[in-house]
Amino acid sequence: MKKSKFKFVAIGTMALLAAANSCKNALDTKPTGVLSGAVLATKAGVDGLLIGAYSLLDGYYQGQPGTNYGSGISNWTYGGLASDDAYKGSDTPDQGGGAAGDIENHTLDPNNGYIYSKWQVNLAGVVRANNVIAEIPLVKDGSLTTAQGQQAIGEARFLRGVYNFELMKVFRNVPYVDESINYAANNLNVPNTGPIWDKIEADFTAAMTVLPTTQPQAGRANKYAAEAFLAKAYMYDHQYAKALPLLNDLVSNGTTASGTKYALGPYADNFNASTRNNAESVFAAQMTVKDGAVGANGDFGDVLNFPGGGTFTTCCGFYVPSYNLANSFKTDDNGLPMFQTDAATGFPKFNVVNLKNDHGLTAGAAFTPTTEPVDPRLDLTMGRRGIPYLDWAICDGESWTRGDLAPYTPKKNVFYHKDQATTAETYQTWATNQSSGINYNLIRYADILLWRAECEVEANTLAAAEADVNTVRNRMALHPEYWVHTYDAGTTNTKTTNPLAANYVIKPYTGQFTANGQAYARAAVYMEHELEFGMEGHRFFDLQRWDARFGGPAGASFMANILNNYIKADTRISNPVLNGHTFTAGKHEIFPIPQIEISREAGALKQNPGY
Repeated sequence: MKKSKFKFVAIGTMALLAAANSCKNALDTKPTGVLSGAVLATKAGVDGLLIGAYSLLDGYYQGQPGTNYGSGISNWTYGGLASDDAYKGSDTPDQGGGAAGDIENHTLDPNNGYIYSKWQVNLAGVVRANNVIAEIPLVKDGSLTTAQGQQAIGEARFLRGVYNFELMKVFRNVPYVDESINYAANNLNVPNTGPIWDKIEADFTAAMTVLPTTQPQAGRANKYAAEAFLAKAYMYDHQYAKALPLLNDLVSNGTTASGTKYALGPYADNFNASTRNNAESVFAAQMTVKDGAVGANGDFGDVLNFPGGGTFTTCCGFYVPSYNLANSFKTDDNGLPMFQTDAATGFPKFNVVNLKNDHGLTAGAAFTPTTEPVDPRLDLTMGRRGIPYLDWAICDGESWTRGDLAPYTPKKNVFYHKDQATTAETYQTWATNQSSGINYNLIRYADILLWRAECEVEANTLAAAEADVNTVRNRMALHPEYWVHTYDAGTTNTKTTNPLAANYVIKPYTGQFTANGQAYARAAVYMEHELEFGMEGHRFFDLQRWDARFGGPAGASFMANILNNYIKADTRISNPVLNGHTFTAGKHEIFPIPQIEISREAGALKQNPGY
């Protein structure tokens, strides 16, 4: 049984919860072993149901169909592999056809097991949230006050909004299932007639109205988390004028559930179990280890995504940063990104020549890292040869990968060696130390600032947009103590007084937004998203929402042009998964509805265009 992340309900209540919420098929199979509403009609029962709704935020429940690798909340497959951030990794056949490889090269079909898991887990989350809402009116024993009931409904509507948001990003045309669906009467077969942004926005608006500004547990949603998700929904719905005042309020007044004012701190603290729920964490999926769940409550979705050799794990070499992502961290003479288009190749200037790397070199071969100027976030985002890899060792580059693709390794999901005993756990005996207690931030404060910059660009208030981008950049530019430094001699300990590990150069913009106009400013904001959130599973969905197909301001076929240029550039070095493939505009911006769900729903669900 999956345990609570909050630890405030008795184990007996959790047993009731597990029985009440088990479901094989989220929409068309009535849950097995369902307890009556009367049995759960107490405050303890409601609390248990609410914990059950929270518990799926990590993208996993016991007995789920398909694979947890495809349903993890980090979206490393859909947001990472399907974009220009990363490759599948490992050797070519491993999780290849019909799974992660088909997501990477845009050949997946409706029978892909990964998308089935994503659909199932998030609709199960919706159902669990609905169970909370439906249960509140049944509590008649006086144990639940009106205010407590309203707050529980607010948290449930928030969670329903989050799970529907996940479905919308991946599938876009999804059914809206609320508490009125009567499982006992088998009132199912809900259609997917189009986007449901209005329903998601209504849930977050309602949650924002009733949730408190602070909560007794850091992982619970507060008013500002709901406000941030409402702003995010408006960003995806291209309602920038509605998003902007919310973002202004969040910048001025927003606090974490623990009451800490939002702020930017050390960049690496966002990816460290020892510093989770910090001032930058607007809302996070809470990951726990060493809790008797054999790793199932850790970051289970990323269990494959560790270097494949030379480190303190034994498997598996998945989620390999791309050449494109590494190249994007190059900076020019002014310490700014090189996102302008190269006239000769059509590539971004950063991608004309690959950053120096160790592709093709054997372990132990002489190699000196590049001295080119790079954004310091490069070495906080990925491992590369010759650079300290957290406190594990000097990264040995391609010899730490597994397979035939690229010399970079993931880093943001990886624990520190010194914290291994408390922040990592072996998953089900085979994945040594690969379930981690590192939270996954669904929204962090840097999102708020860069979304506000987007709104300001669309309002043509370019100086304000530049100021927000500079706030994000200055977190790094003004704090070299946050950069990667060399190890002390003979150790894996670093000090901020040690020499820097590379030629890090990052500076703020100095009036370029206004001088060069709206199109330049828009491209600069988009580039900052890429740099700030590399390998965090957002990139595909950012490209998607900016594309004109869904109302974005970046123009027709924007996403297809970006990703086809990426494939062309990154297959200059043969990539057996990407070679010969293309991204099709009008189809690949979203993923297919799982065929098994269409077949079950008696014609109610319609397949996405092109599939």
